[in-house]
Parts: sequence; structure tokens; C-alpha cells
Amino acid sequence: MTGISANERIAIERAAASPMLARVRQWAAVNSGTGNIAGLATVAEMLADAFAGLPGDIRLVDAAAAERVTAAGVVEPIAHGRHLHLAVRPQAPLRLLLTGHMDTVFPVDHPFQTLVDRPDGTINGPGVADMKGGLAVMLAALEGIEATGSAIGYDVLINSDEETGSFSSAALIAELARGKKAALTYEPALPDGTLAGARGGTGNFSIVVRGRAAHAGRNPEDGLIIEVIEKAAPAA
Repeated sequence: MTGISANERIAIERAAASPMLARVRQWAAVNSGTGNIAGLATVAEMLADAFAGLPGDIRLVDAAAAERVTAAGVVEPIAHGRHLHLAVRPQAPLRLLLTGHMDTVFPVDHPFQTLVDRPDGTINGPGVADMKGGLAVMLAALEGIEATGSAIGYDVLINSDEETGSFSSAALIAELARGKKAALTYEPALPDGTLAGARGGTGNFSIVVRGRAAHAGRNPEDGLIIEVIEKAAPAA
């Protein structure tokens, strides 16, 4: 490794020694679909144990209240798992935010549950790339930074509901982003190595209309609309 400083060499060697593959195998072996609260709790504890090797304070934050409109037109609360937050050197003048998510798109009853070792040396499994692999890379990078004695401060946020819009964690993300020099999210890169620097947002709206069916040529009151429910979910 030529052309790098002594500190950079230390960081690279420490990150390279991190058990990234073993961690991905362990984390991906537990289903953590966004709606699998028990599975998310297990993975959150695994992540807390792994990130506890870094300095700072770790906490599991209760999900903020979130609602949805069901197909039957009923507004009901949505259960979400807790979010992991690690704060390291909160008083440092230069601070970063690193984000990721522990949930996957595959629910507990989905057939895709098993890790497979492929002949090309890669592994395939639920959440391996998106993004338990990303979390392992994040942790390895931070272990490398800490090995250099860096004074940089940072927050790590790993939420439990990214795959469905981050409705119960959006306020927490916004809070932790304030005052940061930069924010990095460890989603997988494109096949050519290109990193995603931004993405379009989304807004979700549910409109439920209740009424009585009536023919257009009859008295309009025969088809009187009796209730309209509009529900706007936070933008993601």
C-alpha cells in the first residue's frame, strides 16, 4: 500500500481484519421483515452487541407512532421495531451521521429465507446486500477509524422501517442530521461501483370514500356520500 499515510494504513488493516462476512451470515440468518417485530428485536440486539465495541452510548429507541388506512377503510396504528442509535464523541467540533436499516422486504412467511453460498464465492440471502452487508461495512470502517485515534464525532442510526418509508423513524433521522458535516448511508452500490448520492422522495396518500350506489339519472340524494377519510403519510 504505497502513497498512504501511517494512519490510513492502520485504518485499512483494522477494517480488513473485521469479521464482516461472519457478521452478515449471522444477521441475515434472522428474518427481519419490516413487520416481523420479534425478528427485528433479535437483530437489533445482535447489532447493539456488535456496535458496542465502539466507544460511545448505544440505545434502542422506541418507534414513533405511525398509522395506515386498511383496504377496509379503517385507520389503524402500525407496529414497528425499535431503532438503534449510537452516539460517539457528541461534543466533537466535526461530526458525521452514518445511517442504515435492519429491516428487509421479505416477511417471515416469504419463501426466501435461506443463505446460499454460490460457486463464484458470493453469498445470496435475504438482506445480504440491502443492507446487512452494508451494516458490516459501516462497522468495519468505524473500527478502522477508531484504531487511528481519530477525534471525529459521529452518530450511527439503524432504523427498523426503511423498506416501508421510514414513517416511525423520519423525525429521529432529521434530529440526528442537524449540525452534521456530512451524512453517509451504506446501501449497496450499483454493479459498476457507482454510489447513490441522492434519490427521489415519495409521498403516500390514502383516500377512503363511503356512500350508497345510485344511478346517475335518479335523485342524487339516493347516492349520498356519507363519509370521506383522507390520510396523508409522511414523505419518505
